[in-house]
Amino acid sequence: HNIGNNKKARRSSCFNNFDYYVQYCNAASIICFTKEAALHTNETFHAKVKTACQDQQMGGAGFTVCKVIVVGDVAVGKTCLIHRFCRDTFEKSYKATIGVDFEMERFEVLGVPFSLQLWDTAGQERFKCIASTYYRGAQAMIIVFDVNNAASLVHVRQWLEDAMKENDPSSVLLFLVGTKKDLRSPDRFSEIEQEAIKLSAEIRAEYWAVSALSGESVREFFFRVASLTFEASVLAELEKTESRRTEGIVRITNDSIDVGLKSKKKRSGCCQ
Repeated sequence: HNIGNNKKARRSSCFNNFDYYVQYCNAASIICFTKEAALHTNETFHAKVKTACQDQQMGGAGFTVCKVIVVGDVAVGKTCLIHRFCRDTFEKSYKATIGVDFEMERFEVLGVPFSLQLWDTAGQERFKCIASTYYRGAQAMIIVFDVNNAASLVHVRQWLEDAMKENDPSSVLLFLVGTKKDLRSPDRFSEIEQEAIKLSAEIRAEYWAVSALSGESVREFFFRVASLTFEASVLAELEKTESRRTEGIVRITNDSIDVGLKSKKKRSGCCQ
């Protein structure tokens, strides 16, 4: 996955040698920021996903694009996080997001083209109504807080609640991300990290801590998001395909045969 300033060139080259890295990222025990906060600990993709990708039997292209919403308080670093991964840049001057912006990042996973739509939403109260209209249909949600601002961690639950009003909680992968790690001393960082890990367990989110300034863990984090959303999307598509195949099939069991014979006898008795 090559990241450069020229978007067109960068995106056409992201397919090179990415398959191995994404599969590697799927092993939480190896690549996740902290194993203690990893919900998904399989060391490789689900067997059904591998088979489907190898046999190209996905039953449709519905899983090839995933919508990821990025939410959190104002000035926690949502835009900087996205720009560090998508553009490999860091903007020192702060500029608030008005409404919603989004970036499209393309990958190849297990030989299958796959894209993440990263929806960067406004953190300011006055733009919340605008941003919330874009929450619907998310496959993953990244809740961002500033490790130097304890209040932004406290507000995580409210962001989660607002976003889940527009989505089915059981079908959304959650990630809790602490930003600006480079600005906090190791001792003070450890304190807030323990709180973040505790919260991530309570809300069933995977926790990461990153630095958009230095780029620490940013690439690994988004590759992790790509691998997990890809797997979830393929499994969901396979389930839909299986459901369509079995629709309208009449299942005959021993019980149903017995019931059929009894009702036949009853009907013949009535005719006599």
